[in-house]
Amino acid sequence: MTVQPEITQRDLRNRSKEIMDAVQHGQSFTVTRDGHQIGELVPLRRRRRFVPREEFAGMSRTASRISLDAFRADQEVAVEQETDDPYAR
Repeated sequence: MTVQPEITQRDLRNRSKEIMDAVQHGQSFTVTRDGHQIGELVPLRRRRRFVPREEFAGMSRTASRISLDAFRADQEVAVEQETDDPYAR
């Protein structure tokens, strides 16, 4: 496990370009204020939007089998949760 370097809030403000360039290149930082860790600055993971057919087929062959009935039941539960109005009490 790699330990992230700590930077102070002041460092982040004063050296923002340098720090953000490092984040863009994969570096992560722990941000501190008054000697206390308050957050992490980490690069975003890039998500692929397209998976080639051959790769999807290969992943599908090794995937575990699922019950269609259980899958549909899970979908029904999810839909019921999404349509509930949290303010209608």
